Amino acid sequence: MDDLIKKYPLLDSIKVSRETCLDFSKFLSMIKEKNDKINLISKKDTINNVIMDRHIIDSAQIIDFIDLNCNTTYDLGSGSGFPGIVTAIIAKNEKKKIKVNLCEKSYHKAAFLKTVSKELNLNTEIFQKDIFKIKKIKTGTIMARAFKPLTEILDLVCNNFEEYKNLIVFMGKSGEKILEKNLKKWDFKFEKKKSITSQESFLLNITNIKKK
Repeated sequence: MDDLIKKYPLLDSIKVSRETCLDFSKFLSMIKEKNDKINLISKKDTINNVIMDRHIIDSAQIIDFIDLNCNTTYDLGSGSGFPGIVTAIIAKNEKKKIKVNLCEKSYHKAAFLKTVSKELNLNTEIFQKDIFKIKKIKTGTIMARAFKPLTEILDLVCNNFEEYKNLIVFMGKSGEKILEKNLKKWDFKFEKKKSITSQESFLLNITNIKKK
């Protein structure tokens, strides 16, 4: 554990177990191995520290807003598994039974998510579908990272989810302006958490979404 924290100091900020850190490291290796073939992340991000900090640890921050005792959680447009795979790794090592549903319409990325889930023994279900075409979804937490503009995500949740507990969205450097703009069109309760990986970013925990 000390060796991993020395290598990736930000790991110490998220307070996860040694087993979780080891799984994060395995996931990182799998991303690097496959990235040249299916472009999972930007090639400029393939340095180990960048993958760990910008993608894995950044995704792990979401855990503060997820009730791991729920039956399911849903990752919209999961891509390379951020934050869905990271959430599933944490849940596994905390001995939680929650299933992480990952929706990714790309065949190759969905296949990668299935491989990772099998290799790391994660409780996931991969849907190789367009999330906008799935209706009447029931889940606990909904997650969205680098997916769609906030207004499209809010529309999707209202139109396609029959039951949910909360929605967590990763917001970038224009996040405050985007939030302010959407509050003119939507009513919702929200809580913000400052990112530990970027001074300009934050996580947005949203509940009770209604269109004005």
